[in-house]
Amino acid sequence: MPTVQFVILSQHADCSKTLFELLPESFQLINCDSYEQAMVLCLEKDSHFLLADFRGPLAGGHLEDCLLDELQKKTPNLTIFMATDEDCPETLERRAACSDIVHFRNSIEFGNIVETCTARFSQESENVPIVEPVQEVPAKTKKQSNSQIVLGGITRQFETRTPLLKKMLCDLEVAAKHDVTTLLIGETGSGKTFLSKLIHEVSPRRNEPFINVACGALPRELIESEMFGHMKGSFTSAHTDKEGKFLAAGRGTILLDEIDVLGPEQQVKLLKVIETGEFEPVGSNKTIVSQARLVVASNMNLQPLVEQGKFRPDLYYRLNMLKFEIPPLRDRKPDIIPMAKKFVNEMSSKHNIVVENIEEDLLGALMAYPWPGNVRELENVIQRAVIYCQDGILKSENLPQNILVGDVGPSNDPTVMLSSKRESGAASLGQQVALTEREIIEQVLCKNNHSRTNTAKELGISRVTLYNKMKKYDMSK
Repeated sequence: MPTVQFVILSQHADCSKTLFELLPESFQLINCDSYEQAMVLCLEKDSHFLLADFRGPLAGGHLEDCLLDELQKKTPNLTIFMATDEDCPETLERRAACSDIVHFRNSIEFGNIVETCTARFSQESENVPIVEPVQEVPAKTKKQSNSQIVLGGITRQFETRTPLLKKMLCDLEVAAKHDVTTLLIGETGSGKTFLSKLIHEVSPRRNEPFINVACGALPRELIESEMFGHMKGSFTSAHTDKEGKFLAAGRGTILLDEIDVLGPEQQVKLLKVIETGEFEPVGSNKTIVSQARLVVASNMNLQPLVEQGKFRPDLYYRLNMLKFEIPPLRDRKPDIIPMAKKFVNEMSSKHNIVVENIEEDLLGALMAYPWPGNVRELENVIQRAVIYCQDGILKSENLPQNILVGDVGPSNDPTVMLSSKRESGAASLGQQVALTEREIIEQVLCKNNHSRTNTAKELGISRVTLYNKMKKYDMSK
């Protein structure tokens, strides 16, 4: 059998020792501790694999980035594994995000390394297409590369290179195929609605209706009518019978977004629907059985609401059985560049603007920005950049100024802003007013069980104004 060259660039003895125990005998492990030696071994020995162990203090990661760049250019068939600490330099994060480098944090996942190596070794030995590592991965969840997993539906797909999300996608597809209620938790703009539609498309109900009920956008007194329907004359404005969303969905899927705004009575009725499928339209004694599948979503964890007596414990435990938390975009840095490139393609097609190249400076600015508005903000920023692209090259100057300077602007928490300026003197009047305004909104929201409609009424402002102020003070989590 042919010998496989595996170069290990590391200052840690555990790397070579563990890999030696796990890899087949046909793998020749070569240890080195300098970048120059690693370069020579990979170029002259025609190595198959490199483990670049960059755990430990790095001076910005620039030397390491140069090494990886040179290797990727000169050895296109070399599979590179990179290990870093949790606090990975942005240059290396960007390098991993824009290539097929397999990036590990904190500790090296030796099992995944071994599976990838043996899969490629089998392919080279038999001259057949690469066989992915043997895993119990659902049929529609596919690995596009060593570092990317895609969950595909009929009209959409969810791609990720973030390790935490890879397992979530596999688990989510398993849940999607069964008739169970699913809970999605994530910040505003993180992709809950997108993922809900994908769950529907992956499920056996994919050819049935998908209905989105935005509970937070409805007056609380109308939420029950919207979900379950009502009979003529059941309340003042009920001039005709109305079919609720549960009935309209048939055997399809219903998304109840912002589930946290439901009042106690609505929570009781929702629990009944989940457990028995039964509900009664407002003003009716007739019991109807729903055949719809339910997905619920919230931009806040429900456990604190249970502890505050604002959310029923029995409903919480029922929903929490299949809970999936979607990380904010700032915690999904490996996904930023691929997602941005996807949006560039979509927006260039939508606006009929040719984009032939994207400058590195623009990608660097995207990686450095914290994205308080999550995926939705990234999509809007890319749309703006594409619109202002004049010569086919997307440049950093096409981005909004706040992205370039790393200023999150009105979405920044004013308490953080105040603490950062303590050394330079007292806060400005505007900052003090902003802090007071935020505190007032928080208190009234809490008083009204986080109902934005009732909070806006009590504050004497429109719901849109309240939403904008909450977004300004980053209160939409």
